[in-house]
Amino acid sequence: MYKKSIKQKFSDLGEWDFYCNDLVVEYQQCIDEGLDVEKYKDVFDAVINLPRSEVKNKLSDVIFEAVSNSEETADYMYSEPSELEEIKTLRKEHNFNKKPFNEELLKDKIAGAWTGRICGCLLGKPVEGIRTEEFLPLLKNSGNYPLKRYILSTDITEEMCETYKFGLRNKCYADTVHGMPVDDDTNYVVMAQLIIENYGRDFKPSDVAKSWTKYQSKDAYFTAERVAFYNFINGFEPPYSAMYKNPYREWIGAQIRGDYFGYINPGNPELAAEMAFRDASISHVKNGIYGEMWVSAMLACAAVTDNIEDIILGGLSEIPYTSRLYEAITNVIADYKNGVSYDDCCKKIHSLFDEHTGYGWCHTIPNAMIVAAALLYGEGDFGKSICMAVQPAFDTDCNGATVGSVLGMRNGIKNIDEVWTKPLEDTLHTSIFGVGTVKISDLIDKTIKHIKI
Repeated sequence: MYKKSIKQKFSDLGEWDFYCNDLVVEYQQCIDEGLDVEKYKDVFDAVINLPRSEVKNKLSDVIFEAVSNSEETADYMYSEPSELEEIKTLRKEHNFNKKPFNEELLKDKIAGAWTGRICGCLLGKPVEGIRTEEFLPLLKNSGNYPLKRYILSTDITEEMCETYKFGLRNKCYADTVHGMPVDDDTNYVVMAQLIIENYGRDFKPSDVAKSWTKYQSKDAYFTAERVAFYNFINGFEPPYSAMYKNPYREWIGAQIRGDYFGYINPGNPELAAEMAFRDASISHVKNGIYGEMWVSAMLACAAVTDNIEDIILGGLSEIPYTSRLYEAITNVIADYKNGVSYDDCCKKIHSLFDEHTGYGWCHTIPNAMIVAAALLYGEGDFGKSICMAVQPAFDTDCNGATVGSVLGMRNGIKNIDEVWTKPLEDTLHTSIFGVGTVKISDLIDKTIKHIKI
């Protein structure tokens, strides 16, 4: 017979596995969305301070209900819909001259985009999670400041390992890997290719959700993606899977997923952004969605123009000009044009977002600002740009990957130096069931087949 009392065990569950674990993030998220939740501040604080338990979990349900029924404050200055048709009504058009391309040039660009993304990810991967107060001294102590090359195992001394709080041992340094190690930033691009292969270009958000549960375990997903995964298997379909008890709904997870939709829509940022919306809306809302739409559209633009500002603004033309993300990126562009230095630009981002909190470190907006800054101040130079994306810390591998992808598409594979590509050995390791380790060249060939010119 069953025991009369069957209880869940909360103590060993991960941070993202229960809504009650991150109510600090939920409160900050609500405030930034302009929701009228300040009247619940004492309730939030009281529940936050409780130990993990069934009681805390039940009380968090009450908080979620309150949040879900909260209205925007009267003075909130942004309009940020999460529905595609509403997003389209708030776009600001940006026209630019598009260069023609042929199949040979396109293959060079697609190869550059795939390779650039992987190189940028590898550059940031060994220091993902490090904070600036340790990262900059580490670079200076190893003769790599400003960052200008991969961080190598030979840069890391035993004294550094003992001194720094950030763990430096057993990392994926470029001189120790054989091919690109497993990483969510690269898994998602391969996953998107699988989705197109299985469901076609007219795939639905529900097809993405099915693919997630089919091809990877929950441990392959983080923050908003982990919550969405749980929501899928508990019967919450998109877009509700993005909304239910998801405090990470505007974090960077979607922004790192949309590259493939840009790859297969060269010169068509609107369609790239629409596909990105279908992907992002299963796990994110508002600026979380816009981040993926922006990156996908930028990549579509980068296939047909060399102008960095046109690439960034072409991407922004697919998201609401009334959003926080649009405002933040246009502020970076304005600072660049007004002569603000790269270092001062980074300092400003750090002043606006606290890298020492999960919310500040992993939110879409600060990382998108770093991406925009790296593209602008890097002035089209691949190596310089990915280094500028990684050096400010925050989400180093994500930002390096995104900038590498955009610059790789713009410049083509022929303009990525061998110093960056050599560690890859035409090999990408994934954690995707049935895929495992693949040749990067095979991924490139399949991408070409998915393009409708």
